[in-house]
Formats: sequence, C-alpha cells, structure tokens
Amino acid sequence: MSAELSASDLLSLAQQIKTWAREFGFQGVGITHPVIPEKDKQHFLAWLDQGFHGELNYLEQNQDLRFHPERLHPGTIRIISVRMDYMPGDTQTIKILSHKEKAYISRYALGRDYHKVIRKRLTQLGKKIEQTYGEHGFRAFVDSAPVMERPLAQQAGLGWMGKHSLVINPKAGSFFFLGELFTNIPLPADKPFTKTHCGSCQSCIVHCPTQAIVAPYKIDARRCISYLTIENKGSIPEALRPLMGNRVFGCDDCQLACPWNKFSKPTVESDFQPRHHLDQSDLATLFVWTEAQFLERTAGSAIRRAGFESWLRNLAVGLGNAPSSKTVIAALNARKDYPSKLVREHVNWAISQHADFLATSHL
Repeated sequence: MSAELSASDLLSLAQQIKTWAREFGFQGVGITHPVIPEKDKQHFLAWLDQGFHGELNYLEQNQDLRFHPERLHPGTIRIISVRMDYMPGDTQTIKILSHKEKAYISRYALGRDYHKVIRKRLTQLGKKIEQTYGEHGFRAFVDSAPVMERPLAQQAGLGWMGKHSLVINPKAGSFFFLGELFTNIPLPADKPFTKTHCGSCQSCIVHCPTQAIVAPYKIDARRCISYLTIENKGSIPEALRPLMGNRVFGCDDCQLACPWNKFSKPTVESDFQPRHHLDQSDLATLFVWTEAQFLERTAGSAIRRAGFESWLRNLAVGLGNAPSSKTVIAALNARKDYPSKLVREHVNWAISQHADFLATSHL
C-alpha cells in the first residue's frame, strides 16, 4: 500500500471495492480471512479417504496449500470472494431434458469458458484498486489452484453449502460461479453465513439421476454425470449409461430440483449466452461433427476440457438412450469403425439399445 489506512478508510475501501466488483459484472462479493474452518478440512479428508473423488488424484495433492490459502500468495491477509450468475434466461432447460433426441449440456458450459471471463474481471478489479490506493499484492483465482472456494465463499457471507455440495445464496439460488482475489490489504471481513436453510429437504438427493449424492453434503464423483462426462477419460460404467439420458456434458438436475433456484436470475453476461445452438441441438447432429468442427465450435468453451474422443463417447451414450429412429441409427453407424476403441465400445452399446427397432425396421 502507498499509505497506512485508518479503520474508517479501510471500511470505505471495502465498500468501494464491492461497488467496483458489481460494476465489473459480479452479482455478489464478500471479504474473509484466509482461513479454512476445521470442519471443512475434516469433511474433505474423509471424502478423500472414502475414494469419492474417483480418479481426481490432484485433489490428494497440495493439502498444505489447500488448508492454508495464504501460502498460495505470500502476504495474503484477506480474500475477496465474488459470485457471477451464469444461468441463461432464454433456454428451455426442462424441455431439453424431456426431448430425448436433443443433447443436454450443463448450463454453465453453453457460453464462453468462465475461467477466462472471471479471471479477467478479477484482474481488472485488482488493478482498479491499485490505481486508486496503490500496489496491494493481489492475485486472482478461478477454480485453477488448490483453493477451497466454497468454504471461503461461505465464510465471506455469500451463502451456505447445500446438500448437493454447492453454495446456495438465498436471493440467487446456486447457478453461479465463484472466484477469489487474494490481497494484502487488511480489509474488514464480512460475517460468515453460519446458518443452512436446506432443512429436511431431500430434493437434490432424490432427483440425482445416478444417485451420486450418497448422503447430504457428500457426492460420490464416480457416479456423478458431471464427472463421468468431463473428468473421466475412460469407459463409462455400463450400469450408469441408461441413467444418463441425454446429458452429454455435465448435469444440472440437483440444482434444477432445488427450491432455492426459483430465485435464480438470468445472467446479463453476453459471454454466457449459448453458442452454436448448443442449448437446443440434436444428438445426431452433434455426433457427426468432425474434429475440426468440434475444435472450431468449442473454441473458448469449457466443453473443450472433455476433448473430442470423450465428446463422441458421451454423445454415443445419449444416442443409445434416445428414441429409436433412422436418424439415430444412421449417426451411430457412421461411427461404428471410428479409430478410437473407446468410442467404438460406446457406439456398439448404443446400437444394442435399439435392437428391437433394428429387428423390425430392416435397416
């Protein structure tokens, strides 16, 4: 800092930072200490011990940094936690899920990759603070380091942890991204969100398609459709494939079932609006994309994380669950001899799901 600030100056600065944060497109902002509550540490370690993280081996690493966030950026004494809503307002979420011939893509992935959007805005916020108050040693994080962002968001007063393990805000539901700005300015911290408001509700647990929420606040990633379609690079367990329906990249069912999401507000970010009609595309149409088309149409998108091979694998499962038709069979047959063994395995499974149709249609 260019000068020592009084308590009243720091309070004024905190209020100004929150105003700037909203001007940069964040709908919520709170300030907390770089401290992870002991209960959250123990919950995380127990979750790892039970193997619920699947093949996400990176979660076993860097525990020291994960539990002591100030060590990620030397000098950090406060964390500014921000929320950015992402639910597109013009998409027919439930209708797409019920139209089994269409591909359901998690709402967060329909537009531009949120990592890039939020990191840019957080960096702009950090520089804005420097322009007015001098250097402050900031660093922005967006789901890109061992940062326990949900406990930090709760400590910053942004909401409580729901039974689906996502942060819920009483005025905005849970369809939002989180990001953090680490700083060495001794800003006044906000009050933590200490109460949970899920009560006896089990809606997210009951409506999970694969029953991945094995207990309140406990997700078995190995059964979670988001994990299966994005993080998992191998074969999808055959028993889970019929349960996935037309969900080909991520899943929102636990959020869609949550009563608090009646308060979710449509995003005002143009970057989060659907691209290339991905909010209403047929499975068969996406399945015949070439790799070049996939790379072109997912440029700057979180969907790129899956890669083309997993994209085809996921779509094959969706086509296996789709209503039988000549269009579906033609799309699957076009990939029967695809070079990837993984893709061929899922294509053959999908074709087998239409055995009755094939037996009577003489295709």
